[in-house]
Amino acid sequence: MVLNRFRSKQVLFAGLLLFVLVSNYFVYRLPAIPMPENARAVVIGSLVDLAIVAPLLMLSLTRKKGFSLKRFITFMVMGLIAARFIIPINYFEPFKFVPYAAIGVEGLIVLAELGLIFLLIKHLPRIIKEIKEHQVSSLFAFPALVKEKVSSHPLISIVAAESLMFYYAFASWKRKPPVGEIMFSLHQKTSLLAFYIMLIHAIVIETIGIHWWLHGKSAILSIVLLILNIYTVIYFIADIQAVRLNPLKMNENHMQVSLGLGKRMEIPYDAIGKIDWGLDAEHYNLKSKGLIEFMARDFEEVKPHCIIHFSRPLKATLFLGMEKEFTATTLRVDEPERFRHILENKRSLPLPK
Repeated sequence: MVLNRFRSKQVLFAGLLLFVLVSNYFVYRLPAIPMPENARAVVIGSLVDLAIVAPLLMLSLTRKKGFSLKRFITFMVMGLIAARFIIPINYFEPFKFVPYAAIGVEGLIVLAELGLIFLLIKHLPRIIKEIKEHQVSSLFAFPALVKEKVSSHPLISIVAAESLMFYYAFASWKRKPPVGEIMFSLHQKTSLLAFYIMLIHAIVIETIGIHWWLHGKSAILSIVLLILNIYTVIYFIADIQAVRLNPLKMNENHMQVSLGLGKRMEIPYDAIGKIDWGLDAEHYNLKSKGLIEFMARDFEEVKPHCIIHFSRPLKATLFLGMEKEFTATTLRVDEPERFRHILENKRSLPLPK
């Protein structure tokens, strides 16, 4: 029902957007619609349609990605550039500066974002020093410190996520996985690492075979495919290292759980509503809305050891630093009995202030 309503709204917005574009195109070209001698008001009306109405409709069509001023300005620039082709040149001549002004505004936004990247580079040595001094997990600490000291802008979150990927792929090989009473690995009793190695081998073989064949057909396409495959291999290597070096950690008032670079979250003990163990967890519907899984992939189907239901929605960080709220999580650890014992003790103890 909800899905059908969503689709009907999407169709409505798409129809209105098409109507705006088509009506503005034909108003200048149909003989049945007489144009006044001074068409300035008509052109201004078209510019309003293409610079305000159309962008708002496009935002409504893509509202899952969120409403933001930057996206509106980007759509506005696209609308004004489109106006140059929709409105005939003899009518558009007095307003020919408008698309260039819009592109200039977009350029200023790009420069501001580049400024944030330079600010990140400036603070990077201090952030790395702070992580080393406190000996905390880079996977959790680095994005948090970047957000605190630089900005929470989506572009900076993406740059921070990509920096983590290159760090784990190339600069983390001397580190050893942390061990201790509060550490719990999620992958050692599964075939996750073997699965990743198999994928890397397949990509390398496919790259060698297809690249040379495709290079004779289209050099540009073969280079693009080669870059994508190299990036994928680097990502998988980084993901392996992130899984190895970041076991589940049970701190005093919260636990940190991650599964590679693709998802991680902090779960405060006071946010745990109830926990399903054993058969209750195994028979739980893993496709439930608001559920995030922390179970290492295996060649065989695996069942969760527990389902943790949150008393309030908690944010998890996903691919490229994107955040999303969840109401429950599945967990599968290599030492389930010891994990259950410590978790229940943590929940029963008063939390430190």
